[in-house]
Amino acid sequence: MKKLILSLLVVICSCASSNEEQDKKEILALMKHQESDWSRHDLDCFMLGYWKSDSLKFQGKKGITYGWKQTLEKYKKSYPYEEDTGKLKFKIRSISRIESNSYYVMGEYHLTREVGNADGIFMIIFKKIKGEWKIIADTSC
Repeated sequence: MKKLILSLLVVICSCASSNEEQDKKEILALMKHQESDWSRHDLDCFMLGYWKSDSLKFQGKKGITYGWKQTLEKYKKSYPYEEDTGKLKFKIRSISRIESNSYYVMGEYHLTREVGNADGIFMIIFKKIKGEWKIIADTSC
């Protein structure tokens, strides 16, 4: 009986670990797409990684923005031209599970631009919504 329970625990732990690894791969793939979208100055596609909801929260240097549409408008106002967006590169420092369908990602962003490079840090919260990973909260500064 003890062997059966131990075997079941090993299987359960393996599944949880493999699900977590798959979740992390999917989140990192989404962020890779965002790097590419941003670097092409395609802010509409970049925003596909965000939860399209009025409940989305974005905290930047100038305060908090609520809502997907408002966040997109702020990006478009702050980065109107391709030379403003430049080339984006994320450096992931930590990705950790919060609960079964939520993770936080901490790291750095680096923009290489002719108008001057920009660097900062971020903490993003991802949640799986309708089978897709979406950013529900973003703190970038």
